[in-house]
Amino acid sequence: MKEEIIYYTDELNDEFSKAKINPIKIDSKYKYHRGLLWELCSYLLQNIITMPIKLLHLRLKFKHEFIGKEKIKKYMNENKKQGFFIYANHTQSFADTHIPSMAVYPRRNFFIVNPENISMKGTKMLVEMLGAIPIPGDIKSTKSFIKRLENRLNKGYIISIYPEAHIWPYCTWIRNFKSVSFEFPKRFNKPFFTITNTYHKEKKKIKIISYIDGPFFPDSNLSLKEDEKRLRDLAYNTMTKESKKSTYEKIKYIKKEN
Repeated sequence: MKEEIIYYTDELNDEFSKAKINPIKIDSKYKYHRGLLWELCSYLLQNIITMPIKLLHLRLKFKHEFIGKEKIKKYMNENKKQGFFIYANHTQSFADTHIPSMAVYPRRNFFIVNPENISMKGTKMLVEMLGAIPIPGDIKSTKSFIKRLENRLNKGYIISIYPEAHIWPYCTWIRNFKSVSFEFPKRFNKPFFTITNTYHKEKKKIKIISYIDGPFFPDSNLSLKEDEKRLRDLAYNTMTKESKKSTYEKIKYIKKEN
């Protein structure tokens, strides 16, 4: 396989996804809460109709394998009505959404996404039904967003977050990320797991092995800001350790010289 090189300037903000989309604004008009019929259709699409597609995609394209999946299964068996969070590295467009869903099945898995993900004409409702929860753009929509997260967690569902925020295809190391998204485990007093996707060469194919760690819990003795940072560092250090298990680098990312 031919290796590629991509030069970057800012690991917090550079985006290397091939899709170029003008995002819609998520304001007070956006509907985070839907009716029973919509929820039923969403469930059927998420957990029944598309599951074979997700499974086949991961196995046929990436020969995907989990290591540590029993950690999530154990927690779900012991806490049947408790939702939680997953933090994962962001290196694929589709596999990144399929992997957490497979890890927590038959629980439903939702994703906090940038507005670009629901901004393509003709696919907005489909992406929403598959679990996308877009980041709000103002105060009013933020209130509805928080209520939506609370509703999902109270039903025992899982919410996945990509703290790196931007897709860097096949990146084998964990980019620096902010602590802001770690407000959610603290706010809702819920644990989180990390999923670190690593890359390996197997004959003519690239294999993904996903390492699962956790659960990690918020600390009630710390303030919001203190615990945000602690949880962020815990996730970053865990994912960095696991990312070093990658054995193949399809794309090499090199920082540009000033």
